[in-house]
Amino acid sequence: MTWSIIARDPARGAFGVAIATRFFAVGALCPHAASGVGALSTQALMNPHYGKQALDLLRAGVPAPDVVKRLTAPDEGREHRQLHVIDSSGRVGQHTGAACVEWCGATAGEGYSVAGNMLAGKSVIDLTARVYEENPQLEFADRLILALHAGDAAGGDKRGKQSAALLIYTTEEYPALSIRVDDHSEPIAELRRLYEVAHERFLPFMRCAPTKAQPSGTFDRQKIEQTITEYAKSRTRAP
Repeated sequence: MTWSIIARDPARGAFGVAIATRFFAVGALCPHAASGVGALSTQALMNPHYGKQALDLLRAGVPAPDVVKRLTAPDEGREHRQLHVIDSSGRVGQHTGAACVEWCGATAGEGYSVAGNMLAGKSVIDLTARVYEENPQLEFADRLILALHAGDAAGGDKRGKQSAALLIYTTEEYPALSIRVDDHSEPIAELRRLYEVAHERFLPFMRCAPTKAQPSGTFDRQKIEQTITEYAKSRTRAP
């Protein structure tokens, strides 16, 4: 009932998941990621336990393909599940159970994986992957959203549209960006709109937030407003 792209940004080492489906609130339980660790998505008849279990295994140094095997092997519902995982080295593990609804399957390239089920056809994941590969010059979030748009244009979930989400982790324990569209007639377009709104104050404000390197962050409100203003100017100057 879903397709998604999970990826590791080679420029910053960030991890991201972009996902869409004809089901309510796909961002609540399907996508998972952690800074310096990896990312994954549990799909079809998803297993919510996979998120924490997979990230724990990745933190312990288990390669992504082995993580997938360890999670699906003891799961009696594994033939109804779809799971793909990427680790800190960019290795990918994938599982599409035999009972997943057609069209279902996955593909992978350097530093990314695309998987889906209950899709209009194979072209959904093929175009998602192609557009991601063809746009390395874009910001990571832009690249993921554009790839998701391509899959949508190819038919996406064959039942229609309802929800989408974008999750990105960079260096901190908290996400650099987490956007959910839980119920919308055009969820990917709405995801893009919310991402643009995030540039107005949220993303520049987060440059002032506490980090591992600066545990107190910036709390001078004048400096925060200056950061937001300079960020807006830089976007105006950008080609």
